[in-house]
Amino acid sequence: MIVDTDRIEAALKEAKEPSEKALSAILKEAEGLKGLSLEDAAWLLKIENPAKLKTLYDRADEIKQRIFGRRIVLFAPLYLSNYCKNACLYCGFRSANKDLPRKALDSGELINEARALEKMGFKRVLLVTGEDPLRGLDYIINSVKTIYGQTGIRIVHVNAPPMGVEGLKELKRSGAAVYQVFQETYHRPTYALVHPAGPKKDYDYRISVMDRALEAGFKDVGIGSLLGLYDSRFDCLSTIAHSRHLFENFGTHAHTISVPRLRPAHGSAIKDGGLAVSDEELKKIVSVYRLSVPSAGVVVSTREPEPLRNFLVHAGASQMSASSRTGPGGYAGATPALEQFSTSDRRSLVEVMASVIAEGGLPSLCTTCYRIGRVGENFTKITSSGGMEKFCQANAVLTLKEYTLDNPPNGRADIFTRAIEKALAEIKDPAMKKEVDRRMEELERGKRDLYL
Repeated sequence: MIVDTDRIEAALKEAKEPSEKALSAILKEAEGLKGLSLEDAAWLLKIENPAKLKTLYDRADEIKQRIFGRRIVLFAPLYLSNYCKNACLYCGFRSANKDLPRKALDSGELINEARALEKMGFKRVLLVTGEDPLRGLDYIINSVKTIYGQTGIRIVHVNAPPMGVEGLKELKRSGAAVYQVFQETYHRPTYALVHPAGPKKDYDYRISVMDRALEAGFKDVGIGSLLGLYDSRFDCLSTIAHSRHLFENFGTHAHTISVPRLRPAHGSAIKDGGLAVSDEELKKIVSVYRLSVPSAGVVVSTREPEPLRNFLVHAGASQMSASSRTGPGGYAGATPALEQFSTSDRRSLVEVMASVIAEGGLPSLCTTCYRIGRVGENFTKITSSGGMEKFCQANAVLTLKEYTLDNPPNGRADIFTRAIEKALAEIKDPAMKKEVDRRMEELERGKRDLYL
């Protein structure tokens, strides 16, 4: 059983707001970087007291900094196609939406989209596509190969429909770094309700795809729940349980856990916002993910507004999308694409980077770990032992320096310079600092893509 729903429901039923003593004991357990039980996580989700919430958020921030340092990895989604055979009630791409102009990028358009993102400064993209047999595995694989072959994008992640082991092996061979699928909701009755038709209707095939991906050779996978379809606490605990299942069977937790909230979408059949998840509830969920699956990248999208995203930097979030467009052709297209869902944070990459710095974080465009083998079980072991932070700090500095050389942040140069100087001063290992200094000089002389 991938997710024990009876245990999760029992944990939620029995949980109550922890006393100061109980909260202290749970957070002390989290300091071991081995995660929390579902029962302890359920208690944390019950906190309402403002002082206890602050303690929760502060501890999640401390744990995140012990593992990844101050760095916040930034990326952008690149939508390939909005053709889809599924009837998901919450999605603008659903098959029943007859008002949606359908679009699938050809190779030239894909190159233009990727190059537009590269020009902004992105080095990592997440390919997203609907589920359509005419634009299936071959189309996705060709897209991955085209981006690597025709642009300077260094890492391609893929958010694509579930498939069998052989198909996943082919996708892995194309160079896809992380394979991502969201279960949306782990509550079977609700899942059936919001997925009335199409291949996505098969709950079991979808929830088991991460097992197949890891069997096929993927080392890093990404999971998540669409918060607001069902009780967000149930889906939060279920996502944690899913990651734990992967760890117990494959030695690696989910590489990323995303926290999207249900948002309005043109053509969606859900008009009332679903089971609305408050900002405070989202903050708790982000913190609980960080404490329960400490090695995971907790990902916040541009669905969320700027002030909330700024706060989540201090509550356990470690990755963010930026400058996102959620329709094919949204970056370089002659006409704006109709998007899958509405976004709240429309700032440019440089604006988001400056904001991360202002919040005390360190923006990172790093693509190192996958390319040198810090992945899967190895990645989980390094992060759980506290050994990843020094690499994250060093590589964030190098990517920030490269960014400022290639994309001079007009009006913000001093902010970026001070951020680099501060981060360099924080590197305690003399040998590591020497290597970073040497690579910084090489960047100044014109070399690129340097990392540790």
